[in-house]
Amino acid sequence: MEGLDLLHNFREISVETPVDMIIKQIRELITSGQLKPGDKLPPERKLVERLGVGRTHVRDAIKKLEFYGILRTMPQSGTIVAGLGITALEGLITDVLKIEDNDFGALVETRVILETQAAALAADRRTEEDIQNIEQAFATHQQQVLSGESGVEEDLIFHLKIAEASKNPVLRSLMLIITPDIIASFNKLDICKDGRELRALDEHRAILDHIIHQRPDAAARAMRNHLQDVIDFSKQMS
Repeated sequence: MEGLDLLHNFREISVETPVDMIIKQIRELITSGQLKPGDKLPPERKLVERLGVGRTHVRDAIKKLEFYGILRTMPQSGTIVAGLGITALEGLITDVLKIEDNDFGALVETRVILETQAAALAADRRTEEDIQNIEQAFATHQQQVLSGESGVEEDLIFHLKIAEASKNPVLRSLMLIITPDIIASFNKLDICKDGRELRALDEHRAILDHIIHQRPDAAARAMRNHLQDVIDFSKQMS
């Protein structure tokens, strides 16, 4: 067999960034019970010294964990553990699922139901502040993609801002549980290449326009159209 024929058997190596490694350490401390709700993290300067990384890495890690509701920074009080947070359990959930082909299809099906409903509710319930938040998320994702980056995390934040606009916190929490696993599997096989990122921007813009103009049915249809690649991918795996 020729060497090129074997190429598909190799997988891209993902190297963890310092920010990812810091987040993993904090989440492990939370899930193991060593860090409990209300506990205060060491000062930023001490963390930098202990971890042997730059201050920017520590700040970025804390910022991400704050976004997901796991940490909260209080003025003059430092950074505390806000609660277990739904994504603090993400690693455990991944271990439990160990997604097989059929499981993955069910996971994608659930995501489609959640996201189409989130888009419809967002179009019905969104406030001016919600619109600004979604537009900002869209602009950030667009900037990443146009600069040649994949923008995976920014893509996820765009979807989460729509879920927030739905005014259904349970729906948003469920999305936080299942979406990272789907995105990881989807990207592992380079499904998002061949101009997919640019098409996603157009699809995001369509969803946003329907939410702005309060068209629930159209927003749901646009969201389903946006997720069609993921749906097709899940069918290939089954």
